[in-house]
Amino acid sequence: MVGMKSALLTALFALAAAVAVAQTTPAVYPQQEGYVDAHGVLIYYVAFGAGSPLVVVHGGPGADHTYFLPYLLSLARTHRLIFIDERGSGRSQRLQDVSLYTVEAMVEDVESVRQALNLGKISLLGHSYGGVLAQAYALKYQQNLSHLILNSTFPSTRQMNEVLAREKAQMPPAKLARLNELEQAGLFGKGEAWEHGRYTAEYETLA
Repeated sequence: MVGMKSALLTALFALAAAVAVAQTTPAVYPQQEGYVDAHGVLIYYVAFGAGSPLVVVHGGPGADHTYFLPYLLSLARTHRLIFIDERGSGRSQRLQDVSLYTVEAMVEDVESVRQALNLGKISLLGHSYGGVLAQAYALKYQQNLSHLILNSTFPSTRQMNEVLAREKAQMPPAKLARLNELEQAGLFGKGEAWEHGRYTAEYETLA
C-alpha cells in the first residue's frame, strides 16, 4: 500500500512538473510561405500562428502584406494568420494583360488559397481596397466564412474613383501635377525595403 501511494505521488509530481514546464516554455510559431497556382496566376502567401484561420487581404491595389506587420503579430497567439499578396502586388505574379486585374479574379485568388491550404471556414480581414475584395468574397462564398472584418474600406470601386476624381479637381495645379507624376511612376516599391508595400510619405501628404 505504501509503495502504491509512493508511486502515485511520484506520478503526480512528474505531471505537475510537466505542466509547469509547458506553461513556462515560450511558444514557437513556425512560418510557412509559398505560392498557390490560382488558375494560372501564382499568388504568394505567408502563414504562421495557432488557432482558427484568419486570412488578411491588403490594400492598394499594388501594396503588399508587409504593412500589417508587426501590428497584427499578437493575433498569432489565437489565430493562424495567412497573409496574401494580391495578383500584381508584392511577391505575387505580375500580369501583362491589365484586363485580368479585376475584383472577381482576385476573389477567386483568395478562394484558391483557402482551398490549397485546406483552411476550411475562415475569418477574412480586408483593409482599404482589400475590404472591397473581402466584401465581394463574402457575397459569393458566404458559406466559407466564419467572420468578415472590414477596415477603412468602401463598397464600390466606381464610387470611390468618382470621389478621388472630385478631390483631384479641387487640388492646386502644382500639387495635382506632382500627384499625377508620382502615380505614373508607380506608388510602391520605393525607399527602404520595409517601405516597399506602403505609400511614400510625400504621396500620403498630397493625397
